[in-house]
Amino acid sequence: MDLYFDAVPLLGDARDSFRGQWSERQWLNVPGPFYGAETDNCGTGRIHAPGLVLYEADYFTEYVYRQPRNPEELRQLVDAAQQEVFGGYGCDGDSHWTPASVREWWRERRRVVEYLADRRADWEADDAKAGQGVAAAALEYTAYIEGGLASHLRVYLFWLEERRSPAATDRLPVL
Repeated sequence: MDLYFDAVPLLGDARDSFRGQWSERQWLNVPGPFYGAETDNCGTGRIHAPGLVLYEADYFTEYVYRQPRNPEELRQLVDAAQQEVFGGYGCDGDSHWTPASVREWWRERRRVVEYLADRRADWEADDAKAGQGVAAAALEYTAYIEGGLASHLRVYLFWLEERRSPAATDRLPVL
């Protein structure tokens, strides 16, 4: 069973770099504490956190497609947030996501998969995005949605309900 990595308390002073507003978050963000909202379009997120950040196709804004699972990934996301000039990353998702909203996001996940598939050719053709592996990351995000994300979201649901990581004997909520 996966353990929940509660990254937010580890932010310390870096929390000041996360000024994004929940009401402005990208719909493509995976549920969890971190998200991209009104970010710039300079394309720095994947430079610092390539396994966590992806770009929205129309305006090249950044969003979190995989939540950090360890201190190193958290450091990468902090670096991405600190380089984002608009301060558009947020870290207060735990205050907004509910079990019902996570389940709703999961029910609508095909919308994300279709969006990623529809934009892949554009990303491959765009040198700036292709150079950062955006098309490949879109495939990774799709594979994550179709693979391990369900398990991670069940652990996140448990954390939202219990505010602790599940133990081996705990029963995970239904997604």
